Amino acid sequence: MYICILYAYTQFVNLDMPASKKTEIDWKAVGRRVREIRGFGVNQAQFALELGVSQGQLSRYEQGSSEIGAAVLLRLARTSGKTIEWLLTGRDRL
Repeated sequence: MYICILYAYTQFVNLDMPASKKTEIDWKAVGRRVREIRGFGVNQAQFALELGVSQGQLSRYEQGSSEIGAAVLLRLARTSGKTIEWLLTGRDRL
């Protein structure tokens, strides 16, 4: 179900883009943004507990070696005050 929601969202985000401009999600860049949200005052174990994932899974997210499901993206957006679009692309839609 999470994959379907994420897929639907990525399709929605790309609706107004020409086919030549559509891009794949750069999960390494997403991981850098997750790391930015975590900040330096919180360790991975603490932040993972807040998100409801294991420390190992959070590490894989931050490294960009694992895709982030819709539920975790939503929790990240809510805890950080950022949009899911920013988490996925690095920019907010105006």
